[in-house]
Amino acid sequence: MEAYQLLIDLHKRADRQGPGGDTETEQALGLTRIDRTAPLKVADIGCGTGASTLALARLLNARITAVDFLQDFLDILEERAGDMGLSDKITTLACSMDNLPFENEAYDIIWSEGAIYNIGFEKGVIDWNPYLKIGGLLVVSEITWLTASRPPELQKHWDGEYHEIGTAGSKMGILENNGYSPVAYFVLPEHCWLDNYYRPMQNNFKDFLNRNGNSEAAQEIVEAEKREIELYERYKDHYSYGVYIAKKVGY
Repeated sequence: MEAYQLLIDLHKRADRQGPGGDTETEQALGLTRIDRTAPLKVADIGCGTGASTLALARLLNARITAVDFLQDFLDILEERAGDMGLSDKITTLACSMDNLPFENEAYDIIWSEGAIYNIGFEKGVIDWNPYLKIGGLLVVSEITWLTASRPPELQKHWDGEYHEIGTAGSKMGILENNGYSPVAYFVLPEHCWLDNYYRPMQNNFKDFLNRNGNSEAAQEIVEAEKREIELYERYKDHYSYGVYIAKKVGY
């Protein structure tokens, strides 16, 4: 099995494909100050197996378009939505986030937790802007430096993984320069990484390796994930996901 398929196999059984939490999704929603009883159109871009989508469906009177390029993840989202009685609120769309078939000003909220890095923060906020109504809200989480200086090992790792990692101030500037007015910001706490993402992944390593015959490729993936977890545990004071909430402004 190719590494790409192995990664899907590792992550599709998880509730989350990245750091986050239902409490934090609700916190972000609260900071938008949006009327939760109003009929809304929401796009959840890079939804994975739908942790954020399902939380939004529970909390809002909304029609939600859940976008991910992996049909495997969307199949699980659809199953979970059915089990929770939320299928009538959610439509899934297998599509790349940089080639969305949306009409201009179609959405009240664009939501994206832990996914915008796939195309880059700046490209995402620019490309998705036309799909929001004037006054509509963008809510995204993005890997963010929490300190002005970092240990060289950590800096080197993230320079290689995602060159757009930056401080919250730099991200706010990108929003302000591309048609948004920042509304709120907060940092995902440690439990969103460890309890909600890394520990469940660690608990799945043995089954994952057994499913895949303890192949060398599967072992390499596990070792890479272990290194990432170790890096976070050692340097978690220096970085996290920042949650950015911004309003589209008119001209």
